[in-house]
Amino acid sequence: MSLTLSAEEQAIAAGRDGTGMAMRIVAESARLLDAPRLIPIASTHIDGALYHGDSGTLFAERLVEGGARVAVRSTLNVGALDLMGCSRIRLEEPQRGMARRMMEAYRKLGCEQSWTCAPYQAGHRPAQGSDVAWGESNAVVFCNSVLGARTNRYGDFLDIACAITGRAPDYGLHRPDNRRARLVFDVSGLSPSFLVSEIAWPVLGSLYGREVGNAVGVVTGVARHPGEDALKAFG
Repeated sequence: MSLTLSAEEQAIAAGRDGTGMAMRIVAESARLLDAPRLIPIASTHIDGALYHGDSGTLFAERLVEGGARVAVRSTLNVGALDLMGCSRIRLEEPQRGMARRMMEAYRKLGCEQSWTCAPYQAGHRPAQGSDVAWGESNAVVFCNSVLGARTNRYGDFLDIACAITGRAPDYGLHRPDNRRARLVFDVSGLSPSFLVSEIAWPVLGSLYGREVGNAVGVVTGVARHPGEDALKAFG
């Protein structure tokens, strides 16, 4: 299956600025994923602002230097520094300085400085059925399974490229056929007292992951809503 870009997308990709670079990253990713097109997205959650090496900082700064800005709402996952108490961070120079530069670059790109792994508990809750591009594993699970929005797990560099272009490859969990459950995970045989305990949903999530793997399943047999913290732990 070949990728088809719109005339606007082709024109953006031909640019030499930061937005052009982002569009080329998204388009090439779509080709590698065998996606037929790009789709508009409503928001992103960026996992790429955590310092793992100088390349991530230099990449973000290059986007800033190219004049790029996010085109959709974009919250940030955790960073490498606690900006309120960074004197306690065990990260020496020059790495500490590079980590701070990375966090500053994402701010300049227009990202919200949420610095959380759970943006859905900090006011970022995309509508059911909307396409988004989120990073952070637990957030991706919650977004798809609880909120009903549609996202794959977007990794570093691709996440911010999607944010800048406002587009994502049309593949995986963005496509309705791939969201249909293939199996049922029935917990009706478990005692109600266990299901309301603090250990229930982390344990069930671990079991579910081992049993289901990469397939899409549906959980049944839950008599009462376990609450969002439990669902977060399950994911």
